[in-house]
Amino acid sequence: MSAWKSELFCTAFNKEQIPPESLPEVVFLGRSNVGKSTLINALLAKRLAKVSSKPGKTRSINFYSVTDDSCSFYLVDLPGYGYAARSADERRSWWRLINDYFAMRTKISFAVHLVDFRHGPLANDAELTKWLDSREMARLVVFTKADKISPGKRKAQYNAFVRTGIDSVLPPFMTCGVNDISMQKLRDGIIRVIQEMTRLDEAETH
Repeated sequence: MSAWKSELFCTAFNKEQIPPESLPEVVFLGRSNVGKSTLINALLAKRLAKVSSKPGKTRSINFYSVTDDSCSFYLVDLPGYGYAARSADERRSWWRLINDYFAMRTKISFAVHLVDFRHGPLANDAELTKWLDSREMARLVVFTKADKISPGKRKAQYNAFVRTGIDSVLPPFMTCGVNDISMQKLRDGIIRVIQEMTRLDEAETH
């Protein structure tokens, strides 16, 4: 499968800037220090998402248009959660923006829930899972920063996390930095889920 063709479509800092729906949308969510921007750049093979050593730099909803051999969709980068260094008012404003986005959408295909492989699902991740459950939102779990764990320990740690009962439409993916092999596997997985969700939606409308 060839690499994705992608570009930044638009950025929304408030409800009025959120674009009308058109293509299926895949939303990326994760803790503020989970490495979301790095992962998105690796997936898109472009430095489109801003990467910073200071957590919580994504303060807007960023829409990236993606074209694959088999389909087109928007990758939607949502602000992270768990901003200990941000004010309560600022965090509330971001959550209002996220809630506005979800309230305005019917074409969200599924969510990609990023989890730091060094720690596994934490309390904030459990809260996000409950929030997605309340919206009946399917999710794909992706572990980031697996390269921070020695190769000999990765399989056992992965299996231990999976045994806790992680809810994911496919077995959770384990990514290692910007490793091309893990990124291509994730690209293929995302396309598979989009196609399956599209098929289910079409079946429900007929």
